[in-house]
Amino acid sequence: MRRYMAKYWWVFLVRGLLGIVFGVLAFVMPVITLATLVIVWGAYAFTDGIVALWAAITGNTDNDNRWLVGLQGVIGVAAGVLTFVMPVVTGLGLLMLIAAWSLAVGVLQLVAAVKLRKEITSELWLGLSGLVSILFAFFVIARPGEGALAVIWIIGSYSIIFGVILVAFALRVRKAANA
Repeated sequence: MRRYMAKYWWVFLVRGLLGIVFGVLAFVMPVITLATLVIVWGAYAFTDGIVALWAAITGNTDNDNRWLVGLQGVIGVAAGVLTFVMPVVTGLGLLMLIAAWSLAVGVLQLVAAVKLRKEITSELWLGLSGLVSILFAFFVIARPGEGALAVIWIIGSYSIIFGVILVAFALRVRKAANA
């Protein structure tokens, strides 16, 4: 798994940067309508899923665990497609879709971090991104009625934190690969 992660460190970097950009846009445009949020989030989840799927499919190392990244990709693509197919989804429905996606990705990242800890140090960053995703999912489920502005800020904050953590992980994996 270490060789696979080292070869595709930049995929985590791209995913992290996409998360940061999405989060910043959520703060810069706080009056964004729910319909626009649906489209932007659907595009983010779909793009993140495509990038993860591409990395899983094109990896060619022996005895690796590409399926974890591939499953994250399938979940992202499915969440994005569902969002585009049902654009009139209610705010609560969108929140539950986002929470489900965040929870599933978080669990898969924790599993990957546990598997990776035998191969490199500082896998903590990947595990931390999984934990942040899980905490975000539970927060959204517990407080769905806080209002559109608060939800946008929560989603923006999550996306920036998730993105920064993935960028840190990507840089750590790159450093380990070059060592």
